[in-house]
Formats: sequence, C-alpha cells, structure tokens
Amino acid sequence: MNMLIYLIPVALFLGALGLGAFLWSLRSGQYEDLDGAAWRILSDDKPEDR
Repeated sequence: MNMLIYLIPVALFLGALGLGAFLWSLRSGQYEDLDGAAWRILSDDKPEDR
C-alpha cells in the first residue's frame, strides 16, 4: 500500500505531461497538413547529391 503513495502522483504527472505534449503539438500545427506528407512521399523529386 505504501507504494501507491508514490505511484499515483507519478502516474498523474506522466498523464499530465502527455496531455501537455499533445496540446502543444495541436497548437504548433503538427496536425495541420496530414495529406501533404502523404503526397510528398509519392512525388518524384530530384534526388539529393550525396
């Protein structure tokens, strides 16, 4: 039972951290252009010089 004293706050903190990261990604525009990435992979661009 004593372990729950530590595990519950850690779980709540990690959940809040994940929610904060998700909200940050929404505000920074990570999900704005979902179709653009799919089409970019299919386009035949000039290969880069390596």
